[in-house]
Amino acid sequence: MPVLLRYQSFRFFFYSSEGDPREPPHIHVRKDGAEAKFWLTPAVRCAWTRRFDERTLKMLETMVIEHKVEFEEQWHVFVA
Repeated sequence: MPVLLRYQSFRFFFYSSEGDPREPPHIHVRKDGAEAKFWLTPAVRCAWTRRFDERTLKMLETMVIEHKVEFEEQWHVFVA
């Protein structure tokens, strides 16, 4: 479970072998028992969330958009 970014106690990460067949590029975000999953392609969007409010989700979506290229690069390096 590589952590790609830490921001204000949020951890942005992905699981090394999630799904069979492997799921498309995405990132998980976790803090204090709350978690969300964002698809990176074709456009950033929230796949699901547990316990994050709408304001926090919007902030997280903005962070994922800002780091999308980096996250996708790391995804492809790690899963290759």
